[in-house]
Amino acid sequence: MSALVDGPVLSALVAAEPPLDPSGEEARRRLTEELADPRYVDRGIVERVLDWIGRAIDDSIGAAEGWPALTVLAAILVVLLLALALAWLVTRARSSRADRMPSARPALTDEAVDAATLRVRAEAALAAGDARTGVVDGFRALALRQIERGAIDGGPQSTAHELGRAIAAVHPGRASALVAAADAFDEVLYGDHPATAEVAREVLALDDALAGAHR
Repeated sequence: MSALVDGPVLSALVAAEPPLDPSGEEARRRLTEELADPRYVDRGIVERVLDWIGRAIDDSIGAAEGWPALTVLAAILVVLLLALALAWLVTRARSSRADRMPSARPALTDEAVDAATLRVRAEAALAAGDARTGVVDGFRALALRQIERGAIDGGPQSTAHELGRAIAAVHPGRASALVAAADAFDEVLYGDHPATAEVAREVLALDDALAGAHR
């Protein structure tokens, strides 16, 4: 983004002194309203773009007296279009990633089984080279163990991420690991992604860490 600030478009704005037509505050308001549109879902990127544009306009307010109003407006429009193009690209990238992710589906089943049994099955599968079952039963063991201990509420219709968020509320220090485990579960079970022994071991290690943690 700094390359855009240093480019010829904005350098043309740094020339003389006010007034601008419209004022810098009015231009900032218009840009804010446009970029606040719900279509631009990545608020982190949008906020950074707004900060950058705001600084550019502030820097130019005290130095634009010698420039015609239409020239100033044209320069601001170019900057706005560049910002909107960036927001659009970010939105498309996020949408493409969402399209590749499996839809949210239940993580648990109606099977009459406890966490200890699921854990044994996961370990046996991993030892036999079945990393997929290691990840799936490992995550189910992890979630069911927390339900059995009364740490969270959950049922057969709960998704992996719903369970992960509930557990993270009790164990906030493990939030990122829980998101990763829930992602792995969905991708392996519902997204037909290949599982690895490393990921299965990470899920089982997380189960161990949570089982040994105190509320």
